[in-house]
Amino acid sequence: MKIYNQILAAILMTGLTGCEKELDFKYHDIDPIVVIEGELTPEGAKVGITMTTPMDEPMDRTHLTDATVWIEDITEGITYDLSVDEEGFFRNPTPGIAGHDYRLTVNRGECRYEAEATFYPPVKIVSLEFNWIKMPYDHVAVLQGKFTDNPDSRDFYWVKLYRNGEIYQWGEMDDRGAVDGKATYFTMTTRMDTDEEEDDTVLYDGDVMTATVCPISQAMHDYLEALQNDSNGPVMFSGDKCLGYFIASSPVSHSVVFHPDEIPEYK
Repeated sequence: MKIYNQILAAILMTGLTGCEKELDFKYHDIDPIVVIEGELTPEGAKVGITMTTPMDEPMDRTHLTDATVWIEDITEGITYDLSVDEEGFFRNPTPGIAGHDYRLTVNRGECRYEAEATFYPPVKIVSLEFNWIKMPYDHVAVLQGKFTDNPDSRDFYWVKLYRNGEIYQWGEMDDRGAVDGKATYFTMTTRMDTDEEEDDTVLYDGDVMTATVCPISQAMHDYLEALQNDSNGPVMFSGDKCLGYFIASSPVSHSVVFHPDEIPEYK
């Protein structure tokens, strides 16, 4: 019962329950604003440029390609350009280097946007598993993941969950609850009675759940937290007005197959 109470409390206080599926850039009664979503990983750089969408219209994810985009490795003093791919993303295969500082610059028309980020090294996912937990209305499958965390610093993370390769949930967290160099996240997923579950959260036997953990800055954590709460977070870009972010980090992933009959129950 002690373990059950600890898990339930963690879900209610720090879990990813209720997280959005995608970053939602919808706004009331304002002119469209440029949105820049940039990331630099060991696989290279990827930048998407879109516009905000009015609240009364469907989300428009059309990418803008009429821009010039480059990244500078401030530490090394090297600059490299990004080119547009067939999906409308700006890309460059040059990998990021842990500990280096980077600057992303986007020029579009007469506007210029810049953001800086320090490249974070990867964590290691230690475990990813399901457990049933008894709620008043039904049993719910709780997904629990653990990953390594540096106990000598305060760290922040962006956790994304995918169901069969499609985004399922995302959430931001910090390491205040880490124990013995391990940080833990929880999220409630599907009910045992799948007929009562929503289509966007239901899991069926054989579904593959993948967790991706990405170390981020405190500013990025606060930015994501603000998006979850439909409020304004810290400004991530200097120069002309825009929304979005630039992260430089090393995401790691781990998968588990959902087999409901094999999942243990918390007692």
